[in-house]
Amino acid sequence: MQPATAKWYDRRDSVFIEFCVEDSKDVQVNFDKSKIDFSCVSGTDNIKHQNTVDLFGEIEPKESKHRRTDRSVLCCLRKAEAGKSWPRLTKDKTKCNWLSVDFNNWKDWEDDSDEDLSSFDKFSEMMNSMGGDDLPDLDGAEDEHDSADSDDEKMPDLE
Repeated sequence: MQPATAKWYDRRDSVFIEFCVEDSKDVQVNFDKSKIDFSCVSGTDNIKHQNTVDLFGEIEPKESKHRRTDRSVLCCLRKAEAGKSWPRLTKDKTKCNWLSVDFNNWKDWEDDSDEDLSSFDKFSEMMNSMGGDDLPDLDGAEDEHDSADSDDEKMPDLE
């Protein structure tokens, strides 16, 4: 047996772990208050995978779920203490070679307050507030294109 490659990311009330196993069969996920056990058989070679993760914080086992797709098994672990950031997935600080941070889904939510807009929202709001009201009136601009003006004259040949 070998551990399955996994990626994880943190949210305000949940932690997500994606076990990257293609064509998984016999998927078993057991949630405990402070750990998760994952096992499956994957691929055409029927490779057996097993991961046991002692978690950084506690979870609500009955409210945690998993979903299998053709490419992976995604686990949603409901935090026992919502709003508390997890700096890492595992209880120990040791590096697991099969585990990495899912930077595509990572979000630094702990600094955001509910009233505070994210930097993207602030940027969008700023862009929307720029222009619009103080743009010049372009009515009749199409009429100007039909008339000839001084720059339509033929240029003299170069010597």
